[in-house]
Amino acid sequence: MAEKILVTGGGGFLGKALIHQLIARGHEIHTLNRSRYPELEKMGVRCFQGDLADPAIVKEAARGCTTVFHVAAKAGVWGDYADYYKANVIGTQNVLLACRALSIPRLIYTSSPSITFGGTDQEGIDESNPLPTHYMAAYPATKALAEKMVLAAAGSDLATVSLRPHLIWGPGDNHIIPRLLDRARKGRLRLIGPAGKKVDAVYIDNAVQAHLCAYDRLQKGSPIDGKVYFITNDEPMPLENIINSILQAAGLPQVTRRISAGIAYGLGATLEIFYRLLRLKNEPVLTRFAARQMSTAHWYNTRAAREELGYQPAVSMQEGFRRLRLALQG
Repeated sequence: MAEKILVTGGGGFLGKALIHQLIARGHEIHTLNRSRYPELEKMGVRCFQGDLADPAIVKEAARGCTTVFHVAAKAGVWGDYADYYKANVIGTQNVLLACRALSIPRLIYTSSPSITFGGTDQEGIDESNPLPTHYMAAYPATKALAEKMVLAAAGSDLATVSLRPHLIWGPGDNHIIPRLLDRARKGRLRLIGPAGKKVDAVYIDNAVQAHLCAYDRLQKGSPIDGKVYFITNDEPMPLENIINSILQAAGLPQVTRRISAGIAYGLGATLEIFYRLLRLKNEPVLTRFAARQMSTAHWYNTRAAREELGYQPAVSMQEGFRRLRLALQG
């Protein structure tokens, strides 16, 4: 049955791909973004422009909707904590307030596996893994607070579910892949730490599929109500293989130069101090969080997503690399 659905962050990589699929299903879409997206307007999407920290615009965008996909977030590894808190925590709080005020029964939240990362290898962990007590970056710290709020909000009047897709990639990515290719072209890309550390990623179509699986199953009192799920391609592979496959898809030479995890962490710490002292707003080429992320394993047990969400990744990593090559090189 066709619904009116709000997608926050509909102009982003995941949000836009999700909107395409929801429209294909016949739904009427609202979206809330900080900027204008004429391509969404041309698709018939009702676009609201404003800040998630403004409860009035969030409520206006959500009015008449029966489901909310809260995809919007401030991502990154650098910046003032207050800015991340405003976007990720206050923004999520306002989405929850709008759901309650307008009696919207369902909220699907896009979280991040980075909220489980404490700086060491994560190999095959599941959703029962406790969250760390300390974070090296504002993004995972604030996303963790937001996810806790979403899960705590599950109750008799609102069904919620939180998805943790890891490293969403594919054609149209405007974050990870462009930065990777830019650094490679400038000769500034390095591998960090020991070789062979396996990492999970998720192709964009599969990330969207997981959200649609949650949409199809989320109801008050359903088995997934108030639950959280890791979402990946379920094909962990060494990080250097992923990076070099992306470079190959772009027709660029592979990266082989590597620096130790300790040196990278020290460099990241030094750059953070330097940038703070000089009050520089742009992101350092390396941070402590990024150094640890790139030198440790991150792969997850997705049994719960398969069994409870009915999620099965349809596009393999290899097929994804093929599609990326076609998109980048024609």
